[in-house]
Amino acid sequence: MGDTQRLIPAEQLALAREQFEAAQDFTVAVEEEFAVLDPETLDLTNRFEDLQSAAQGTPLEEHLVGELIASEVEVRTGRSDTFEEASARLGERRGQLHELADEVGVALAATGTHPWSPWQEQRIIDTPHYRLNDEILRYVVWRNNSFGLHVHVAINGPDRAVAVCNGLRNFLPELLALSASSPFVENVNTGLHSARSQIFTRPFPRCGIPDAYDGWDGFERYVRFLYATRSISEHTQIWWSVRPHLAFPTVEIRICDGQPDLGEARSLAALCYALAARIARALDEGEPVPDFPHRLIEENLWRAIRHGLSCELIDLATGETRSARAHLERLVEWVLPVAEELGCADHLVIPAANAAERQIARHADGAGLHEIYAEQRDASWVKTSSG
Repeated sequence: MGDTQRLIPAEQLALAREQFEAAQDFTVAVEEEFAVLDPETLDLTNRFEDLQSAAQGTPLEEHLVGELIASEVEVRTGRSDTFEEASARLGERRGQLHELADEVGVALAATGTHPWSPWQEQRIIDTPHYRLNDEILRYVVWRNNSFGLHVHVAINGPDRAVAVCNGLRNFLPELLALSASSPFVENVNTGLHSARSQIFTRPFPRCGIPDAYDGWDGFERYVRFLYATRSISEHTQIWWSVRPHLAFPTVEIRICDGQPDLGEARSLAALCYALAARIARALDEGEPVPDFPHRLIEENLWRAIRHGLSCELIDLATGETRSARAHLERLVEWVLPVAEELGCADHLVIPAANAAERQIARHADGAGLHEIYAEQRDASWVKTSSG
């Protein structure tokens, strides 16, 4: 990514177009962000550099990266030719990371927010990229102590990639509702199921639900406008919840909260993957794909933020409302033929309750935030095969 950030915009956009033109359809990669914790207090602790140093010379070295604050670490599956390969790597990377965390003396958890640690105590890591974001965004980036799961799906063809992004916009509320895991932040029960969305998706510029674009040319005109007006200096400063990536020929889905449970992380990644592929197939075959206005999708997004998997979502074609679970069941039915073809159908499971609902229920029963968060830490634990 560093090399593409150094290219001038015209070169970068030309290279990105070429990469999409040559891309192999439906390869996949998943990125997971974890909170780095003091093992006793479960407070966020600024120990990313210790993990990074310990990873040197290990199989995890090239897959472990920093993500804004020193109390956060990201692990990546890397490009996988099949979902089963990506799924196996999700477990492998978690196991390797937990082994490393044990060695360094830290703990890990993967909810969308930390329930109590103050943002004022988190240090931004010292890289040119994050120093620049600090200078540009100030308070907005300081408060972004959040943890997500991102899925990259390779799409052949630049126009097709933009069209897949356009289609995915419509389903971002369903994906957020399913993934919601962050009801607690700043030592309070926020009343939301995804507080992460309020400290990242809402305050950041060029974030949340993007507009639909008229093919690659329309998307490129917008990116050139951003560079020409000095609104951005790096392509990664486009933080939409779904975007064509300009370093890899992928559509990147970025709406989801982090997942404590590995099985649910796999299930969520499988739905993102199958949905992107299903939209691509629909476009290829001339099947209509929803194209709802931004303002209507936003109504569903707010419902997902507020009530998660428990919400009522609007059928934007009819104006009727039905449960998020019913929306997701219908979505799984729609993607199932492609999911079976791509080998991820068995992972398409909608849980009885997602991470936010489980935490909220425990809080209603009288459990404290520390006890609840300790359970999320434990849920994320994965041993290596040799561990």
